Amino acid sequence: MKKGRGMWVVAKIKAQEINIFKRKLVEKLGNEVKFYTPKIQYNKYFKSKVKKFEKLILENYVFCHHDEFKKINTIEKVKFLRGLQYFLNGHILNQTEIENFINYCKSFENKNGYLMPLFFKNVIKTKAQFITGPFTNMMFEIIERQKNKLKILIGNIVTTISDNKNYLYRPV
Repeated sequence: MKKGRGMWVVAKIKAQEINIFKRKLVEKLGNEVKFYTPKIQYNKYFKSKVKKFEKLILENYVFCHHDEFKKINTIEKVKFLRGLQYFLNGHILNQTEIENFINYCKSFENKNGYLMPLFFKNVIKTKAQFITGPFTNMMFEIIERQKNKLKILIGNIVTTISDNKNYLYRPV
């Protein structure tokens, strides 16, 4: 590990208590703690109003970074924080993979820090489910990947979705 660089850990948290967990971890380790949670933003329509929502794509997992995580006993010191379920094992051996994943996610973020739909196109192999738009919660199969769009099958209807549209979907 490079000297002077902190270390990433992955925490499984209670989704409703993420802010409590973050606050408690900062209280224990100091303001230098960095957090990363890849997320999407989507709209829901209620009659004539549009509301914006945010969703964490890893649901109840959060990446935490601090110099103290290099020390073996640090996890023991913070493993009973409110909002925390547990820390995933193996963070010391998997720093490169964790950093690569975070950097990969960040490469698909827009200026507001939300993942763009293109992120999901690269992750999905054969089947997915819409999480926004008129097809919310509907499943589809990928028939063909094209440069700027996907040819998909929804039920018995074949259609294409463009990378330029703000449809968000997740792997199934």
